[in-house]
Amino acid sequence: MSGAGGIAVLTLLLIVYPPTRLPAQAPLPAPAAATHPVVPDSSKRVTPVGALWRSLLLPGWGQAVTGRHVVGAAFVTWEGVAIMMTVRAVQEEHYMEQTGSASLDAKRQQVQDWAVLWIFNHLFSAAEAYVSAHLQDFPKELKFRATPGGIGVSVPLP
Repeated sequence: MSGAGGIAVLTLLLIVYPPTRLPAQAPLPAPAAATHPVVPDSSKRVTPVGALWRSLLLPGWGQAVTGRHVVGAAFVTWEGVAIMMTVRAVQEEHYMEQTGSASLDAKRQQVQDWAVLWIFNHLFSAAEAYVSAHLQDFPKELKFRATPGGIGVSVPLP
């Protein structure tokens, strides 16, 4: 196997099956004296790989199930724009073929460009859904601010 192929396989294996569990992924210990069964909140959660596959199927779906509705709507909107522009460019390409236009090669390039943007939207949406599913447990109260000497981080303490 070539060097680049081996790196690609290793990267894929590390993405699909990470070697260690992150602290946010560790199950919470059961309470010592529970009078009623505790139902974990994980029934509403999606796994990172599940979010990735959802967004590969339909960009924005993985973001929607992780609670990032605005980001999901942005991916769906861009998907619609890319589809519309690809269809329009293909129609214009067919028209140019029929009329024998000299700029047919430029129109074919435009069709390819829109198709690449369409594919990129799927892949980027899937990657963003994967990351956002990993960060579901991250505290929302964490704030980053620009300060005169750099960047300030604040975390409220109980």
